[in-house]
Amino acid sequence: MKVVKKQKNSHMCIICGMDNELGVKAPFYEMEDGSIMTKFHYLKEHQSYPGRTHGGMITCMLDELIGRAIWITEPETWGVTTNINVRFLKPVPYNEELIGVGRITKSNRFLFEAEGEIKDKNGLVLATATATYFKLKENQIMENPEHNEMFLVPDDVKEI
Repeated sequence: MKVVKKQKNSHMCIICGMDNELGVKAPFYEMEDGSIMTKFHYLKEHQSYPGRTHGGMITCMLDELIGRAIWITEPETWGVTTNINVRFLKPVPYNEELIGVGRITKSNRFLFEAEGEIKDKNGLVLATATATYFKLKENQIMENPEHNEMFLVPDDVKEI
């Protein structure tokens, strides 16, 4: 599927932060079908049992992924999670390429609902989530909106 736009990363977020040495450093892409996608891998430091990623890190990725889906249609809106329901279907490995997909399922003036999944490189769904987010503007999220730490990290990804 074709990439329409790459979204920005931050400095210290555990999922998208480029300066967080223990972070996932995930890139996020807006896709031609209106979904959001990422290709990423967890680190060994993200494990619970040997060979398996901790459920908290899986939940973090799903929350970040599906929360970013609102930026496709409302780029000035930030989602604050009010509810997230995660289903762990299979062990999620670390140090292996994974794919995340998210999409908005419902949106109104104050809230949006979204769903997402993490798949292995063969397309097997490992974890899913549904969530509800309260909509806020950037100046309601950040104490100092002039110090926006979001920045674009260019790459050559055209399809996922």
